[in-house]
Amino acid sequence: MRRAAATFVLALLLAAPARPAAAAETPAGTSAGTAKVDPLPMQEVAPGVFVYAAPYALAGRGNAGAIANVGFVIGRDAAAVIDTGGSLKAGQRLLAALRQRTALPVRYVINTHVHPDHLLGNAAFAGEGATFVGHQALPEALAARADGYLKANAELVGPDFAGTRIVPPTLLVSTRLDLDLGGRVLHLEAWPTAHTNSDLTVRDEATDTWFLGDLLFVGHVPALDGRLSGWIAVLQRLSARPAARVVPGHGPAAVPWPAAAAAIDRYLTTLQAQVRAMVRDGAPIGEAGRAAGVESGKWALFDDFNARNATAAYHELEWE
Repeated sequence: MRRAAATFVLALLLAAPARPAAAAETPAGTSAGTAKVDPLPMQEVAPGVFVYAAPYALAGRGNAGAIANVGFVIGRDAAAVIDTGGSLKAGQRLLAALRQRTALPVRYVINTHVHPDHLLGNAAFAGEGATFVGHQALPEALAARADGYLKANAELVGPDFAGTRIVPPTLLVSTRLDLDLGGRVLHLEAWPTAHTNSDLTVRDEATDTWFLGDLLFVGHVPALDGRLSGWIAVLQRLSARPAARVVPGHGPAAVPWPAAAAAIDRYLTTLQAQVRAMVRDGAPIGEAGRAAGVESGKWALFDDFNARNATAAYHELEWE
């Protein structure tokens, strides 16, 4: 019953290299925001680049909504956080993990897109003096969904959701933006509507590590909340650019690129081809959920997302 309820709510919501000198600094104690919180287990995927590889799971009691990959990058003068998790507690666990590694200020909190599992932990960093950064479309998208996100996730996560609130970005990216952490530059890029209408990528110049957010799913079935054709097109553009490693929004902490794009590209193009054929043949939208069935068994949480993906694709493709 809980699984069915979680799936219904999700449908509503989705309308070890050596550490650099800065990362090795001794933290200046535990702040009030990280007291009595277990730090997230982080992997150092490149020097000064830390990632929490989340489990394949729906938000629920026992995981505090920490179901998306999140991370941080430490420069000479400051750190930047990339996504914050699905609750205040998830964000506090991320902050505690950061404070285990550096006492430097958190200069930026960057959200890769609008979904709650990636940004409802923002409040944990509100007292850190950080600037919150996002795609230019993020404030409007977040405002339209804020009440629903808070209510639905409070029900899913339970007591661990206490204190969670919306913290929107104030520094917006329309095309590209560089952020300097002191001898370390992050390249941010806003993308056309794909996974969502607010997708943003973050590339660490020093290690050539690219955070792709939910433009890349590995192992976890993709979740469509933007435009299927747009997502396929953006993936093609991303795949044309080499990178030493990429961090997906869901999946391992870091994966090789562009090889990691093959599976999601196959899923999305299969979905597109099969739904397009249904539309052409006059199949009713109620049958759309069987599209991409050949991908079942290849992805975690397939039954929780695929039918909705197919229905969203049908709505898009019937107007081609």
